[in-house]
Amino acid sequence: MGFSRTSVLAFFLLLVLVLFVANGQPLVPALFLFGDSVVDVGNNNHIHTIIKANFPPYGRDFTKHEPTGRFCNGKLATDFTAEVIGFTSYPLAYLSGRARGSNLLIGANFASASSGYYDDTANLYDAIPLSRQLEYYREYQNKVVKVAGRSNASSIISDAIYLVSAGSSDFLQNYYINPLLYEHFTLDQFSDILLQSFTNFIQKLYALGARRIGVTTLPPLGCLPTAITVFGLGSNECVERLNRGAVSFNYKLNATSQGLQNNLPGLKLVLFDIYQPLYELVINTTKHGFFEARKACCGTGLLETSILCNRESVGTCANASEYVFWDGFHPSEAANSFLSDSLISSGLSLIF
Repeated sequence: MGFSRTSVLAFFLLLVLVLFVANGQPLVPALFLFGDSVVDVGNNNHIHTIIKANFPPYGRDFTKHEPTGRFCNGKLATDFTAEVIGFTSYPLAYLSGRARGSNLLIGANFASASSGYYDDTANLYDAIPLSRQLEYYREYQNKVVKVAGRSNASSIISDAIYLVSAGSSDFLQNYYINPLLYEHFTLDQFSDILLQSFTNFIQKLYALGARRIGVTTLPPLGCLPTAITVFGLGSNECVERLNRGAVSFNYKLNATSQGLQNNLPGLKLVLFDIYQPLYELVINTTKHGFFEARKACCGTGLLETSILCNRESVGTCANASEYVFWDGFHPSEAANSFLSDSLISSGLSLIF
């Protein structure tokens, strides 16, 4: 069997990555994260919102087996990404007391669970909207100049990787349950509103020096346990209309991203396809070493997330690595590892 040019290039880039990391050299100086609960590592711990994950059983399989604010039993996909890039520690939640001084030199995490491209989504849940996350990033830049000097700060900012994960909350926690939206906007119209916000965010991030930006697609929204419970009308299968909506949005997101990259000189804007690998885990669960994809690990596994997933949740599983989902919305650490592995080639294209 012959090897395609693409596969050879991917192997070469992976070899370069291994050599860099083996020599203790991160491939990029810093990592910045924006968005929602998929990448929030604890910012919501420090604001007045009920959307938190700073209590057991969250974090039970993470370092020290303690909750950090991650909506997972252990590591997020971006934690695995940071390790692949070569970081020995993870960028901290910007609002945490530890995000200061030299800790800022490897970047920072500005994400907030229940945030989205649509600022009103975050406002519904007292989360941090993307516009505010961007303000915190401006504040970060001033701080890192004081820590590292203007020249070093400029290199950190221009050579870093920026990851953005948003959109799921806009649909599942707002549009699909909010008659003020779904009775006034078609799905296409609401998607266009989100994409305009996405465009504005990327343009502002670019103006602040970002040149390597990775953006996650929507996952298969209709396959999340909570979505099946709430929108599945008693079915035990993925809700296809929600999945079709996600596919449609992702198609538009790809076209919008291509337009931004063409119009902003020097910008690398890479789309990370979360939809396909997570859908694969749900449809071919046992093929990939998992046991359960309909129910999440926490509680009944049908609805629980945030405060509904707690140490008193009856039925919480003993081994989360057998489950695709940790709670009703979020993948388990094992699934996050699978997702991270599936995105390596896309990540390398952002770096090299």
